[in-house]
Amino acid sequence: MDLKEKIRVIEGFPKEGISFKDVTTILQDGNAYKYTIDKIAENLKDKNIDVVIGPEARGFLFGAPVAYALCVGFIPVRKKGKLPYDTISMSYDLEYGSDELEIHKDAIKPGQRVAIVDDLLATGGTISSVAKLVEQVGGEVVSIDFVMELTELNGREKLKNYNIKSLVQYDI
Repeated sequence: MDLKEKIRVIEGFPKEGISFKDVTTILQDGNAYKYTIDKIAENLKDKNIDVVIGPEARGFLFGAPVAYALCVGFIPVRKKGKLPYDTISMSYDLEYGSDELEIHKDAIKPGQRVAIVDDLLATGGTISSVAKLVEQVGGEVVSIDFVMELTELNGREKLKNYNIKSLVQYDI
């Protein structure tokens, strides 16, 4: 299946000059969604993954079913103030400011092998913060998997010490 055919491209959103790649069309198509989850899970099946992590919010939509397919747990990484138990946090820069992500302190046991799953690799800032959170609590980031990647934004450079896989690449 050609996933590029399943991703809606919206020109000029959220502002002029941006070509937005919309994955909700994958979610709406049962065959495309299953194919996407199966392809990511296939990449991870021989990596002895203990847990899958997905950052809020679209990482939940792809990470949780991948965890299910692998018969491992799923750990959400959320924006600051959304998790109910003791957390650790990591700040990261955005185009116009910064944000902060959190994970429960006890979500990952030291030495656990972790796959991070998200919808998009752009500049790599968010996922770099997620990887640092995993390592801070003693986990090992084994693989970082994306549905799509915007190659011109060089997110792989920020994540060069990790095994990266994306199903679809755009040159923007």
